Amino acid sequence: MNNPQILKAVNTQLVDTLVQIIRSLSAKEQALLEKQLFSDVSHPSTLELMHLAEKGGALDFLYDEPDIYSTEDGEAV
Repeated sequence: MNNPQILKAVNTQLVDTLVQIIRSLSAKEQALLEKQLFSDVSHPSTLELMHLAEKGGALDFLYDEPDIYSTEDGEAV
């Protein structure tokens, strides 16, 4: 990070302060912070996908499909 162009573009004092604060956290707090910062948020959660499927309407055509399985035996009717 000794590139002068990078140093002009960032607030080095803020970065240094953040590093100092992070290092002052307990190991558990650092692990939690790492999990939150680096978790893969580019993919929706299962709950979000379920909500989208329920409310989005893309699968509404399935309501008109006949039930091909019975609840008694689980076999195709």
